[in-house]
Amino acid sequence: MNAMKGSRTARIFAAAAMVSASALVISGCSSTPSEEPDDSAEQPAAVDLTLSMGSLLPATGTLAFLGAPMEAGVQLAIAQINEADAGITVELSAADEGDLDNKAYETSVSRLQSEGITAMVGAASSSVSKLILDGNVGAGIVTVSPSNTSADFTGLSPMYFRTAPSDNLQGEVLGNQIAEDGHTTLGIIYQNDPYGTGLAEAIGATFAAAGGEVVAEASYNQGDGQYNAQVETVAAANPDAVAIVSYDQFATIAPLLGNAGVDTGSLYLVDGNLKDWPDLPVDLTGSKGTRAGAVLPDDFIDQLNEIWTGQGNDPIDAVTYSAEAYDATMLIALSALAAQSVEGADIASKMREVSGGEGDGEQCMTFADCAAIINDGGVADYEGLSGSITFDENNDPKGAAIGVYEYGEGNLHTRIK
Repeated sequence: MNAMKGSRTARIFAAAAMVSASALVISGCSSTPSEEPDDSAEQPAAVDLTLSMGSLLPATGTLAFLGAPMEAGVQLAIAQINEADAGITVELSAADEGDLDNKAYETSVSRLQSEGITAMVGAASSSVSKLILDGNVGAGIVTVSPSNTSADFTGLSPMYFRTAPSDNLQGEVLGNQIAEDGHTTLGIIYQNDPYGTGLAEAIGATFAAAGGEVVAEASYNQGDGQYNAQVETVAAANPDAVAIVSYDQFATIAPLLGNAGVDTGSLYLVDGNLKDWPDLPVDLTGSKGTRAGAVLPDDFIDQLNEIWTGQGNDPIDAVTYSAEAYDATMLIALSALAAQSVEGADIASKMREVSGGEGDGEQCMTFADCAAIINDGGVADYEGLSGSITFDENNDPKGAAIGVYEYGEGNLHTRIK
């Protein structure tokens, strides 16, 4: 990885008091104290910061269907930050993350670092984040992922944060849901990477603790094009239900399961593959899945599309991790404002504070309101669209909402919890 070649220095403008020579107190003469105390020391200096931020999100590869919603979330947040005119302007440089096959992230990260960014939203994939994080830390870049869920990231670096919860939480919710649906045996197909192995383990452990039995497990590697062996292993065990921890490989795995006699109405999906599948040649009606995130405002997708299509992009019809990307951007900008600095380490030092993880902050829900609190000398506690986003001592969100979704007619999914 290339080290960062330069960083943007914040321009801080503090008003200097002008003292007239005629107002100097001459020894032996009395003076009249001011009737109003000077409390300017309690106020933060006025700032005019320009933050160079990068986004590393998938425009290509197996997670490309998640890239547009997240990138739109970043752009919506930046539009609101800049519109607030509250002492900080964000300049965005977007780059393609790709995946482990096309390795677009290698070129993208080098470019972003050479441009002097000090904050990054991304990567989406836990595997990619593991590969780029050391380079980012060395370059002084604070990194905030909207979708890394691997348990391996807990407490990994003081320069790393995530607005999505650990897979331990999602696995617990999905494992309990499978048991609540009356299933007693479970097969699991998962991808062999930090995301897949961690989530599969959490699902299986929770299901077993609820009295179920995991009767078959089979893994595959990213880049594999054939999944027949994995499907045969699971189908041979004749489980009541099958959990698939994958990305868009689900489009191949689900039909194979159907052909093998597995009930495709008893499949359980995760955040990496949970979306509408109208073109899938099997019926998913009754299947369920989980994804992190609170219930979003009804007009949120309209706001995303106003920004996204305004850039000449095709409309998006999903919001997966868009709120988490939006919140990541907001928290970075608020931390820079609170630190009165756009240096990565300074931003990182304020992330817990502005999230409400430390200090006694005043809750606020928009950038303009939070910035006003900070600029008035207070401490802001940002309440995000994806949840409270309160960072703990490991830079993980302390709590998060996990939605449960069910497939109906046309393989379209709807939130039920």
